[in-house]
Amino acid sequence: MPETGNPSFAAAFALLALAGCNSAQPPTASAPVVASRTVTPQNFALPAGEGCAGALARYRAVLDNDLAMGHVGQSVYATIQSELAPADSACAAGRGGAALSLLRASKSRHGYPG
Repeated sequence: MPETGNPSFAAAFALLALAGCNSAQPPTASAPVVASRTVTPQNFALPAGEGCAGALARYRAVLDNDLAMGHVGQSVYATIQSELAPADSACAAGRGGAALSLLRASKSRHGYPG
């Protein structure tokens, strides 16, 4: 039983009691982990290529690697892929500048270096 006549002892006891209430609870898993590896494979190489086609291929390779390592979730990955569809169309139509602009916008939105 704590001594009630000593204010510092009572304060310390109260702080210890409150500390138990403020402890972090372990997070609950809402979805299974998708990552199949924890590091980039040693033989990973960015695709070669010029212009918008090469830039889009390299971004997709980085995204695929990030998805496999669990650095990006499946829903974000799908969002980025849908953002790249207009860039693919622009690139295929010979509008490389527009494709690269869409690519830069997607990278910026999702925190990838330009």
